Amino acid sequence: MTALLELRENLKKIYSRNEAFILPVIKFLLSFIVLSIINGKMGYMTKLDNMAIVLIVSLLCSFLPTGFMAFFAMMFAVLHMYALSLKPRRLVVVFLLLYLLFLRFTAKEALVVVLTPVLCMLKLPYVMPVAMGLIGTPASCVSVGCGVVVYYLLQTVITNAPTINSMGAEEATAKLRLLIDGMLGNKAMLVTIAAFAITVIVVYLIRRMSVDHSWTIAMVAGVMIEVMILLVGDLMYDTNLSIVSALLGAVVTLIACKIIEFFRFCLDYSRTEKVQFEDDEYYYYVKAVPKMTVAAPTNTVKKINTQRRPAGQQTRTSGQGTRSAGQTYRSTAHTGRPSEGTGRSVVTERTPARNGVPYGQQGGYRGHEMSGGRSVTIGGNHTNPQDDSDDYEELF
Repeated sequence: MTALLELRENLKKIYSRNEAFILPVIKFLLSFIVLSIINGKMGYMTKLDNMAIVLIVSLLCSFLPTGFMAFFAMMFAVLHMYALSLKPRRLVVVFLLLYLLFLRFTAKEALVVVLTPVLCMLKLPYVMPVAMGLIGTPASCVSVGCGVVVYYLLQTVITNAPTINSMGAEEATAKLRLLIDGMLGNKAMLVTIAAFAITVIVVYLIRRMSVDHSWTIAMVAGVMIEVMILLVGDLMYDTNLSIVSALLGAVVTLIACKIIEFFRFCLDYSRTEKVQFEDDEYYYYVKAVPKMTVAAPTNTVKKINTQRRPAGQQTRTSGQGTRSAGQTYRSTAHTGRPSEGTGRSVVTERTPARNGVPYGQQGGYRGHEMSGGRSVTIGGNHTNPQDDSDDYEELF
């Protein structure tokens, strides 16, 4: 569990640091998948079923708000229906009504309207209502319901496409009536909308309770209620629901919702604390449940320099580099500008030992051994020869 928590923290850090790059990539991939599925399922307009057009539109969606993804998906569907000899004006009115209904209640959930038909086409329709009950509000049932309507509208067009192609151009009204009757007489759509709406509300109410493991209880209850309503609808209206696909969809839904819980609501119920306190007007009962967090490991790199200087070599660091001891050098500095023909210079020279005898042992002096000496000569250029007595040399 600790490894998973560390992985979660690392993923959060990576996303927070690179959100400006990761989010457009995710939107691009989603747009590409949605538009490719629409072209694959319909594909009546050959000019629109082009990889270059899909890539360009997906690139636009990656930099635009999420609502434009739903807008371009709607335009692709309308253009394919237009190629099927359907009057686009009436279809645009239908899509516009759905879009306005969606904007009125859940304008920030455009991705739900797009992903719900996609998941239904992938035979995974049970994920979205349970997920929106966990992270959304009861108003999310509107966006989920709009997604279901869009899915069944596309399915009705795809199913009746051979019949529509066989009709003439003068039978445009009959074509539209065929679609409307197919939508209104579709009992499976009504059962699915009811099941998804009830699931969203039930999951939302349960996960808001102050009981331990409320999210887990909510997702299990939501999946059970969703499958039960769909089974009852199948018995009543013969919606051709596959029990095997329903069970597999329930398992996939639980796995997906547990992943959402791990990233959004991972709590440590073993350290639950209950606190009571009061003020002048109220008495408070507080239940505090800590989140399961762990600090992400950080790697500290120390650089150890094992290189050693040669024995007996001493270095002297100056502003321009390093000079070894015993090296003779000379520097001259002028203390000022010559005034009236006078000037003074200071010459510093390091000299090696004389005749192999260290300094400090020459003559009768007994002192510390020295490897060399330094002489400082201060000289001046004077026009007056009487001032030459100021020049001297000091050895030390």
